Amino acid sequence: MVLAVFFTQGLTACSHISYYAQAVGGHWEVMRRSQPIETILTQPETPESLRHYLGEALKIRAFAHTALKLPDNRSYTYYADLQRSSVLWSIFATPTLSFTPKQWCAPFLGCMSYRGYFSQQDAQQLATELRAQDYDVYVANISAYSTVGWFNDPVLNTMLDSSLTELAAVIFHELAHQQLYIAGDTAFNESFAVAVEELGVTRWLLQRGKPEELQQYQVAKQRQDEFKRLILSSRDQLQQIYQRPVPRAELLQLKTQAFEQLKQNYAALKKDRWQGYRGYDRWFEKDLNNAKLLSVVTYHDLVPAFHALFQQQDQDFEKFYQAVAQIAQLPSAQRHQKLQVLKSTQSSEN
Repeated sequence: MVLAVFFTQGLTACSHISYYAQAVGGHWEVMRRSQPIETILTQPETPESLRHYLGEALKIRAFAHTALKLPDNRSYTYYADLQRSSVLWSIFATPTLSFTPKQWCAPFLGCMSYRGYFSQQDAQQLATELRAQDYDVYVANISAYSTVGWFNDPVLNTMLDSSLTELAAVIFHELAHQQLYIAGDTAFNESFAVAVEELGVTRWLLQRGKPEELQQYQVAKQRQDEFKRLILSSRDQLQQIYQRPVPRAELLQLKTQAFEQLKQNYAALKKDRWQGYRGYDRWFEKDLNNAKLLSVVTYHDLVPAFHALFQQQDQDFEKFYQAVAQIAQLPSAQRHQKLQVLKSTQSSEN
């Protein structure tokens, strides 16, 4: 997740001013609460559980640079307790009968397929306004964001709610945004970061020498891959429906049927492949619409292309980043054409 918080000059519309004011204020509150992790580790009042997580965070941060060749700076050597469960609430929106994402544009960072708020109330207010304009809307809870190297991004309490593996995944993902970011290409940026996250976590777990943790991650990733394929298949089906030259009422009915079929396919996946595992149940419980599917597509659709490119570069991270940077320099249409070719290569090998 990338947040545009840096430049407010020249913005005249009230909605823009209001948004950037909350973004700047929210970010500076995060910075205000940040303390060096090394300092926190020396304080006797630091709880042992927090001490353990933060000590491991520093090791993960060092691994990110030495083994994954990600930027070497002070990001994730600070800690901030925000005293809430999410740092941001991010809005995804699409037209009712389309997967074309609503775009929000920011100076220097280009247009993005989501918009982040530090206030849940503000996010929900925008969601209500968009629904009134006939958009499908999804509000996602976000545990971390990147300032793409403009500031020293801290470890947040919102990143410590799960396992060390998840913490490593978040750090690798956000540092990948610092490694390479293309203004205006959300799908490229997020898929690249997810690929670095997945490749990095696998290498980190191998280095830790704990086979049980690696096995748990591989099982979880297999489920996630099957979940993503389910979502992408439904997206493709719905895109075909939306292109039919039939009345709107019929399209809406077909859309409803497609989402009901998605729920049934998920139930079958749990029963037939996951032995009843229910980890994605909450995702399916509400707001199942185009925008929610888009949130998955945005982060994952191009990930196989980057995995294929990593293999082509002999699994060498420095060579991989150089190859990604070369693709990033292509015009948008050629860039995505190249990624689709890589993606098809990965699919054929699987």
